[in-house]
Amino acid sequence: MSPLLAAAARTSVDTEFYSPIPDGYRFGRHKYLVVLGTVISGLGKGIFSSSLAKLLKDKGLVVAPMKMEGYLNIDAGTLNPFRHGEVFVLDDGTECDMDLGTYERMLDQNLSKRNFVTSGQIFRDILDRERHGGYLGRDVQMIPHVTGDVKRRLRELAMHGDGQRPADIVFVEVGGTVGDYENGFYIEALRELAFEEGPNSVCFVALTYIVEPGSLGEQKSKAAQLGIKRVMEAGIQPHIIACRSANPCTSTVLQKIAMFTNVAQKRVFSMHDRKSVYEIPDAMRQEGLDREVLSILSLHDRVDLAQEDRHRERWVSYVRKMQANRTKKVKIGITGKYAGLRDAYASIDKAVEHCSTHLGCDAELEWISATDVTDDNARSLLGHLDAVIVPGGFGARGVEGKISCVRYCRESRVPYLGICLGFQVAVIEFARNVMGLRDANSTEFDSHCPQPVISELPEQKRIEKLGGSMRLGGQMVQITPGTLAYEMYRHRETIRERFRHRYEVDPGYVERLEAAGLIFSGRHPVYPIMQVLELPRSEQDARHAGDKPAITHPFFFAAQCHPELTGRPLRPQPMFMGLVSAAIKRKHPEHDPLRWVKESASAEVG
Repeated sequence: MSPLLAAAARTSVDTEFYSPIPDGYRFGRHKYLVVLGTVISGLGKGIFSSSLAKLLKDKGLVVAPMKMEGYLNIDAGTLNPFRHGEVFVLDDGTECDMDLGTYERMLDQNLSKRNFVTSGQIFRDILDRERHGGYLGRDVQMIPHVTGDVKRRLRELAMHGDGQRPADIVFVEVGGTVGDYENGFYIEALRELAFEEGPNSVCFVALTYIVEPGSLGEQKSKAAQLGIKRVMEAGIQPHIIACRSANPCTSTVLQKIAMFTNVAQKRVFSMHDRKSVYEIPDAMRQEGLDREVLSILSLHDRVDLAQEDRHRERWVSYVRKMQANRTKKVKIGITGKYAGLRDAYASIDKAVEHCSTHLGCDAELEWISATDVTDDNARSLLGHLDAVIVPGGFGARGVEGKISCVRYCRESRVPYLGICLGFQVAVIEFARNVMGLRDANSTEFDSHCPQPVISELPEQKRIEKLGGSMRLGGQMVQITPGTLAYEMYRHRETIRERFRHRYEVDPGYVERLEAAGLIFSGRHPVYPIMQVLELPRSEQDARHAGDKPAITHPFFFAAQCHPELTGRPLRPQPMFMGLVSAAIKRKHPEHDPLRWVKESASAEVG
């Protein structure tokens, strides 16, 4: 370590430098690729970064993404979907930005709290350290202490890597745009990181926007030039420019960007709109962007060409299936209270896309506001659909509409998948309309309801040590043999899915619900917590005794977890595979709804 860095590693009054170096960190071992946005936010920094990370992971390199958010919230758990899209939950329970879902899907890699940071986290930790005397009497400042903490987190992530091996490359995505006040210390920290790590250690990418005013009929690059100028004013010279646009960037525009930014034109990439984000990795490969990154970071010697060929073939095969013409078409409704904002259900959208690709059908999603649905109009709003998904949510708004959706699907034998709250309203609807418990409800919506089939139980809070918080992250689920869940998960008796909820099926009602014909096919391995439910598909599957005929359904399935969070392009989520396949069966009676289970066993799908 150089004398400069040795001094920087010390927390002391003897030096103006402060850059804590984790024990065991090796300079030159880890590389960093930083993606910064200009002009406007929401351009797809996460899509660009994850696509490029996938290409390099396919070459045998270990990649670790980091999303840096400027807001002061500790995490994304309290953010309104209208403001920030869906809250993505990691296996360790971290509530984070939806871009981490993009990374997980593209990389087929579980992430953790190490891969996500907010200004609130950083400031909280620094103030806690200051209160405990961690700065040895120094006046704590944005530079060097806040920027030093950012660099520490990045280097710790580099050492941790993917959880098994240290990272070859850490992909750093800074939220928002350069010029945002809340991002200033992140960008300064990254400039310092490049200075400290030395040549060929940090690659900067500027993602910008090429406007194309309809009244002019041509692309204009001036806004992009001015945006990149802000990056350069921060002391950062981009190595690669990615140009977002509606249409392919013209050679004139790419030349102007290259000239203005001192970036070779072969490193200026047209990231124009495509039918699917999954087409972008191969487009980058064809442009040679991955090879440019290897050159910038001196990583050619770490490439495994044989592995690259295998992974590329699998991915290209998936993209070909996705692009192929499909004769089978189904329409799936999503009835939620954020129907006007597709980002609120981004993972559901992607989970359906993965499954429709593998099943060779065209699944069109129709977004329906749950607040518009009633028992009286449910058939007119839902009657044309081949399947219905009722997603998760919080609060009472739209709940009665969701219950009406469940009733219509159950009585009309329309394939149904309930997610989290969709699981709870399925229980409420069954209790009301099958068991005759007219006042059945959840204590979330009516704290004094006389028949609380869904409630937040004190004993469950003690079991899970929840206090006032939620069950978050990956949890084990025990699957009952012989059920639909057991078949869809290929006869696995224990699965792991991700949760984000407070309320449960009241154990006092479980036996009565089962006696009436509801099957709880997934439970907590130890405690009386119901996690998956279904209706029997035939009289033979029915388990309840009594004089009434069994209530059967071709596909009525719900889970307290959020299965959409674990769906991956090459490993589609089983619950969604079951739903989409049941929708095809409804439209095409000759279709075998469980054929995919057998095929997936040999194709490593599901």
